[in-house]
Amino acid sequence: MTGFFKNFFFTYKKQVFLTGLAFKNYLPNRPLNVALLGASGAVGKELLQLLDERSFPINNLRLLASERSAGSTQQWQGKELKLREVCAEEFQDIDLVFASAGGSVTKVWREEINAKGALIIDNSNAFRMDGDVPLVVPEVNPTAVFSHKGLIANPNCTTILLSIVLAPLVSLAPLKRIVVSTYQSASGAGARAMEELKRLSHDVLMGNSPKSEVLPYSLAFNLFLHNSPLQSNNYCEEEMKMINETRKIMDLPELAFTATCVRVPVLRAHSESVNIEFVEPVLVEDARKALQNSSGVQLLEDLELNRFPMPTDVTGKDDVAVGRIRQDISNPNCLELWLCGDQIRKGAALNAIQIAELLVRSS
Repeated sequence: MTGFFKNFFFTYKKQVFLTGLAFKNYLPNRPLNVALLGASGAVGKELLQLLDERSFPINNLRLLASERSAGSTQQWQGKELKLREVCAEEFQDIDLVFASAGGSVTKVWREEINAKGALIIDNSNAFRMDGDVPLVVPEVNPTAVFSHKGLIANPNCTTILLSIVLAPLVSLAPLKRIVVSTYQSASGAGARAMEELKRLSHDVLMGNSPKSEVLPYSLAFNLFLHNSPLQSNNYCEEEMKMINETRKIMDLPELAFTATCVRVPVLRAHSESVNIEFVEPVLVEDARKALQNSSGVQLLEDLELNRFPMPTDVTGKDDVAVGRIRQDISNPNCLELWLCGDQIRKGAALNAIQIAELLVRSS
């Protein structure tokens, strides 16, 4: 366990034991029995890799998937693990479930998992806005994990990347308004969308017409507004996730916020153009220093070379890269910046594991 997580654990250890909640707010101080629900997907595979990389304390690991994927195998720590079809018996003696199979699946199994004493860290949007479910980015609101009642929600990928950058800036001046445009890679739609982008790009280069099956339109040499359902206000679901989740994580329910989300022909890692209005002017240099000293953030900018973060800079990396921090020439209280982050890694799997690390009791 890193020093960052130890500090937060010891600070709130006494509080945790005094809450009196029926569900224990911490994880046992021993190697854990862990289940990956949705182990065959892109996030599930990334979770598997990161659990090994971060030496997460595991006694027994179960890979759970749909009937279609059950029986296949995945490599972990030099062993072949067979994917099992999800059923109630597979949650017996499990301490922790990382759920990445979609909100409908978590809803089906939540009661069963919690009844067997296991904590769920859910990667879907099914529970994120529930009042009694913590929505956590460990670098931003780590203490929220201790109020869980058997389930902690992992935020949307774009929300995670943005909130990590906003959090250190709030210390400089209160936020007044956020305007964001996202440039979201195929990875946000899963492994099949990534493979489709490769295939359709090849089709275009060969002179053929691309025919998309996973996404509604071809991403090959193309982009389109995010395909999540439009809401009654004509914002799409993805945009409203970002708005509402950021407000909840940062405890700013009245924050003025607008977003436009776009799918772009990039395999992996999302980018965001962010305009931040404060209640008073904030110096670019102060913002740069705050970000440079913040956990989970990499400052990447070279003004002379006009070199700023790109998706290729962050693919497979933990940190969110930020750069091109500048004064908004139209408003003295606004700063503009650009960020990139790996959607599968920090935008999903890594954040989920960091949440669990907060709750692992230190020896």
